[in-house]
Amino acid sequence: MLQALLEAAFALVALGVALSMRPWRLLVDRTLPGRYATPQDVPRIASPLWTPLLATLVILPWLWAMPTLHKMPLQLQWSGACLVVLTLGWPLAMPTLALVGVIACLLSPGLAGHEALRLIVWHGMLPATLGMLWGVLLRQWLGTKVFVYLFGRCFMGTVFSLFAASVLASATGQPLPGVNEDLSHIAHWLMAWGDAVVTGMICSVCVAYRPDWLATWSDRLYLYEQVAEKHDRSA
Repeated sequence: MLQALLEAAFALVALGVALSMRPWRLLVDRTLPGRYATPQDVPRIASPLWTPLLATLVILPWLWAMPTLHKMPLQLQWSGACLVVLTLGWPLAMPTLALVGVIACLLSPGLAGHEALRLIVWHGMLPATLGMLWGVLLRQWLGTKVFVYLFGRCFMGTVFSLFAASVLASATGQPLPGVNEDLSHIAHWLMAWGDAVVTGMICSVCVAYRPDWLATWSDRLYLYEQVAEKHDRSA
């Protein structure tokens, strides 16, 4: 009972802080820069973050519900939370992951009540929050470099965040069913690497072709300022 209250408190605090930042502003239509005769002539385009948001709500609930939809010898659950926070940013990722958990609960009869809450907290909000904090530390320690973002934040950040969340979950009495504690840590470690490989590949493709799908990426910050800094050094 106490554990459920702590999980509910964490989820409510995370949602409250995220919603206080008004993340829906990221989904507002944007205006194209340029000179126009009247304000009515300014063209507007939909926010590019609608694409990763809708993809998350369509795909991720099935991945979260998959272990409960059929019997598996090892009940490993895909997270994808670090990818969500990289594409949407932490404030928008929190309500999105909560909604993913609700949809997964509707898809699978095995997810209800406390099980759905644990899924949202331990597989969604906590690793996403750890990934966000890891990104902040990397920027403070190593600066804004493309390699630091892709390898340090997207890849290694996903590994550490998911594994740390799984270790904390096991410490609170949520081991994998039918598996001893040592083997469960190995399973979570390997699963974190698989999640990290997918996250790193998708973010690398987005940086190259669709950087506007990454709310945590900035061409000006990671590319233009680095080029300007190298030019100043050479001069």
